[in-house]
Amino acid sequence: MLNKIKGINNYMHIDTELLIACAKNDRKAQKKLYEACYVFLMPKCLQYHKNEEDARAIFNKGFYKILKNLSKIDLEEVMFAAWSKRIMANTLIDDYRKNKNYKTNINIKENDQELDYHASSSSNDALNAFGQKDIMQLLEYLKPAAKQVFLMYVVEGYNHREIAEMLNMSEGTSKWHLSTARKELKERLEKLTEAELRTKVI
Repeated sequence: MLNKIKGINNYMHIDTELLIACAKNDRKAQKKLYEACYVFLMPKCLQYHKNEEDARAIFNKGFYKILKNLSKIDLEEVMFAAWSKRIMANTLIDDYRKNKNYKTNINIKENDQELDYHASSSSNDALNAFGQKDIMQLLEYLKPAAKQVFLMYVVEGYNHREIAEMLNMSEGTSKWHLSTARKELKERLEKLTEAELRTKVI
């Protein structure tokens, strides 16, 4: 089963001394941290927002939360990269929930006849056969709710219970959106493969 897309973000290591300086409102240190986080976390924002300006606006909101909460954690014990990544993910999720189309996007009934909790093995095999870049580009064709659940489950590593709680939907609806996303991605990837084969034949 495709549970993760590898290589989404590069590794980031930040010295504890820099974080301590940032917590003390050292502007130079905060600028340095901003630049490091931008390289590490901006790609995540672009996964949710194809418009770079919108992605940067969300990144800035997330970075502000990171700075605001630095003084509340044990900087020598917390894994900063994982911690900052989770804050940015939560910021992106909160932004999605505020979207005016949010309620419409998640309004799927659990007794829908097309409800399918489990992606077929063929869907998973097809997705595993392609790289991260191909899949991430095709995510833009998904409906907002399906894309959101797919990113949270596959990229962020949340389980369906957590997704359901954060997006105010049932676990069944979360599973439905994931299954829908996988099936549509599989179909689009197959069409992409067919097009490439035709080009080679020609």
